Amino acid sequence: MKTFYFGGTVLPLDGTSPASGLVIEDGKILAVGKQADLEPLAKNACRVDLEGRTLMPAFIDGHSHITALAQTLGLAQLSGCRSLEEVGQRLKDFRNRWKVPAGEWVIGFGYDQNDLKEHRHPTAQDLDTMLPDCPVMVTHASGHMGTVNSLGLKTLGITKETPDPEGGKIGRCEDGCPNGYLEEAAFTNMGSRIPRDPEASLKNLSRAEEVYFSHGITTIHEGLMRQPEWELLQTASSRGLLRGDVAAYVDIKDSASLLEEHRDYLGTYRNRLKLAGYKLFLDGSPQGRTAWMTEPYQNGDPEYRGYPVHQDEQVLAFLEKAQREGVQIVTHCNGDAAAEQLLRCYEQAYQKYHRDIRPVMIHAQLLRPDQVPKLRELSMIASFFVAHVYHWGDVHVENFGWERASQISPVKTALENGVIFDFHQDSPVIPPNMLETLWCAVCRCTKSGKILGENQRITTEEALQAVTQNAAYALFEEEEKGTLSPGKRADLVILDRDPLACPPEKLKDLQVMETIKDGKTVYKAD
Repeated sequence: MKTFYFGGTVLPLDGTSPASGLVIEDGKILAVGKQADLEPLAKNACRVDLEGRTLMPAFIDGHSHITALAQTLGLAQLSGCRSLEEVGQRLKDFRNRWKVPAGEWVIGFGYDQNDLKEHRHPTAQDLDTMLPDCPVMVTHASGHMGTVNSLGLKTLGITKETPDPEGGKIGRCEDGCPNGYLEEAAFTNMGSRIPRDPEASLKNLSRAEEVYFSHGITTIHEGLMRQPEWELLQTASSRGLLRGDVAAYVDIKDSASLLEEHRDYLGTYRNRLKLAGYKLFLDGSPQGRTAWMTEPYQNGDPEYRGYPVHQDEQVLAFLEKAQREGVQIVTHCNGDAAAEQLLRCYEQAYQKYHRDIRPVMIHAQLLRPDQVPKLRELSMIASFFVAHVYHWGDVHVENFGWERASQISPVKTALENGVIFDFHQDSPVIPPNMLETLWCAVCRCTKSGKILGENQRITTEEALQAVTQNAAYALFEEEEKGTLSPGKRADLVILDRDPLACPPEKLKDLQVMETIKDGKTVYKAD
């Protein structure tokens, strides 16, 4: 069955000029060009009038956590809370709405201490006053930290004697007893022990896919896969429930055996799920003040620089494993010290094995301009969380000062140095809104209206390439996705207007009207 799109602007994004027609057949692109020239080929095709709208390649996620987003859809939403009192009220409302009985977990997601009038993380004591008869966990918007109440600490077995895990911290009172706050590995390790309902998780996974589709994304990441995430995704895959392509990265530290046990998924989609490679963590969050820096943070301990997750010897062993096996590895780096560690250790691993595995530096928030050329030398891709400029740019100025903060996500420097880069939203940290991200990359405006790093602005066309062609390359899928070229998969998005003709400041106002995966509509605006 053929479908002929006409009556609007078609953006191939393959270096050719905009077109006015596209023909697809059996989920693949058959031809792109002028509407009149395609009419003979489109005979007997289903005709779709774009009515002046714009058709282009669907967006490709650069990094996110679809299972975590799915989980948050069943949680109390705390984004935008301005006080601990409001956090408590939302938790109570959630419990009442879902009739959660005493003794069952109540979990909230999305608070940001920078937005709270108390300007601090909640404590177990705070949460005890809100819901004393349920174990409670609230997760920071970054996903790197959170707090549990006293009953939650008891349920998880966290006591005064529980040691801090490697790469994490347990907040403590003066007497050494836990105060409820958990940071980095202490939080992620404990949070994974909270039981989940498998069938509810599958339903939320489908809802999470719909969130991505509503933003024009048809290829989605699972950025940190362990056994629970694998079981959920593999079940959805085997039941034929996945409608988008999901590329999953296995936690190399704790779950590397998953990749060996399921090598039939490695690099190849099976029922829309593939194992894309390994994931490694090197540091934390800049807005949470856990990113590892070479120079101290401002407004606090004058010597505090954050901290690493691993020492060089461990990092080198992980990177050598990926190189030896010829498996892609993507590495979480926010601070420039973490970036330096990755570059230093990966160079040693690469010199030993010389395999082109397209490693990716995830986030690269405070990657220094002088470090950027090294990525090009090592054929390393940067996946920038450039929406940080808007969402936390003002916080970064407080934490790092204007000079360092203005160079977060040094996209233009990467472009000038020939570094391939894409963009992401690290969902569920923020929604997977690619159009907002395009605006952030082009305008670099903070919430307070400041232009943060004007020298790092790029053009709309360059930003579009990052979330299509470049993102496909980062997944080794450039032969199938990323441009509207004959033979490629018909993964398409229809926007209400042409982004290339849109004033930069209006990019965030563009609307996704329809999302098409392999020739089939998976989302359509009301």
